[in-house]
Amino acid sequence: MKKHETNNQLIDRFGRRVTYVRMSITDRCDLRCVYCMDEDMQFMPRQRLLTLEEIVFLLRGFCELGVEKIRITGGEPLVRRDVDWLLSELGQLKTQTGLRELTMTTNGTQLVRYADALVKSGVDRLNISLDSLQPDRFKSLTRIGDLAKVLAGIEAAKQAGFKRIKLNAVIMKNRNDDEIVDLAQFAINNEIDISYIEEMPLGTVSHQRSESFCSSDTVMAILTKHIDMQPSLVNTGGPSRYYQVAGSPSRIGFISPHSHNFCSSCNRVRVTTEGRLLLCLGQEHSVDLRQVIRAHPGDMVRLKQAIIQSMQIKPEGHDFDIQAQPVIFRHMSVTGG
Repeated sequence: MKKHETNNQLIDRFGRRVTYVRMSITDRCDLRCVYCMDEDMQFMPRQRLLTLEEIVFLLRGFCELGVEKIRITGGEPLVRRDVDWLLSELGQLKTQTGLRELTMTTNGTQLVRYADALVKSGVDRLNISLDSLQPDRFKSLTRIGDLAKVLAGIEAAKQAGFKRIKLNAVIMKNRNDDEIVDLAQFAINNEIDISYIEEMPLGTVSHQRSESFCSSDTVMAILTKHIDMQPSLVNTGGPSRYYQVAGSPSRIGFISPHSHNFCSSCNRVRVTTEGRLLLCLGQEHSVDLRQVIRAHPGDMVRLKQAIIQSMQIKPEGHDFDIQAQPVIFRHMSVTGG
């Protein structure tokens, strides 16, 4: 395929074009965030995970079918051994295919070590999870986390020169909802963006999600009392609705799977750590791409056929119900955050 050739063949039954893949490269993490993992997690045997070479092959196939954006996720992607090699290989897809943007979601703990290498590899943007600015609360929400380490990682990322850095904050009632404004002000002071995320009911966790749920509308109402925010037309290819902060380069976004369903414009699919292509975050429609790759090593035609055919089972939308027990039993760390 020639550089920048447009050949999008990933169109589902509802006319939506898939241009964005979120790839989880590990279910392991050096934190244990309460909304993401159970307290006693069982991680996948390493032999079940896609190898790094298989990940590169798989994502090349997606790019040759018209995918323009890849986000590397986990677990915590930077705990995967030889992740720097993987990102360097994926960065080359931007000159070899129509890939326009390579991004990553991270908890920030490893950024002091890796930030410069990520930029050199071709990672354009970072999303960094940050749910509290209070050290004791941060440790409670992550069970084992050190806030100072994450703040140092954010500073390292700023110095490394990413095109854009965004914080992700999952707001939970009576846990960290009193820090909504503080988190926004931290982002503004650092001239970076922030998105507030409604908790997603994936996997069984130790608290009742219906009791901790905090809607984007509630967060918005609190913010507008303190910060001048104007609607923005910016679209980064994901589900965030953005507002521009007056007099600042910072943007504030909202990811609202419950209160403002974004399924009608979905352009995304996810691949789990073990190579299962998920056609929807909140449904179990999936295709085992690891089986395709390992049954037919090096056969790009078969792989692309399987991906194209998968578009026929992409559902119209998810059915999240914050009041019900989770119907999706895989944790976010397996799905890819």
